[in-house]
Amino acid sequence: MKIGTIQQLLNAEVLCCPDEMDRHVYSACGSDMMSDVLAYVKDQAVLLTGLVNPQVIRTAEMMDMVCIVFVRSKRPSLEMIHLAEDNGLVLMSTEMRMYDACGTLYTNGLVGKAVKHA
Repeated sequence: MKIGTIQQLLNAEVLCCPDEMDRHVYSACGSDMMSDVLAYVKDQAVLLTGLVNPQVIRTAEMMDMVCIVFVRSKRPSLEMIHLAEDNGLVLMSTEMRMYDACGTLYTNGLVGKAVKHA
């Protein structure tokens, strides 16, 4: 799914890197716990979160993610926006709650990845 499609489905405001809206994402993750993101997320994914701190950007960068959507109208700091710009990471904000945003993306074809338990 293209990032631009995600923006339309979630009625999200683009906060950073609007020139990257044609990039594709292949899975999604909704979490406020960056340890879960580190454990389960693969590259070319979109992260939906209500957590607003620089660690979110750093985690997404480490995991080769391409987009972060802040739910519940959360907005990143200027420091976070600059960090995302440096990494070509799209930042968006939506009024939707996490549950609704994830459900909207899922019902429109963007899936998560199966978690393998040891």
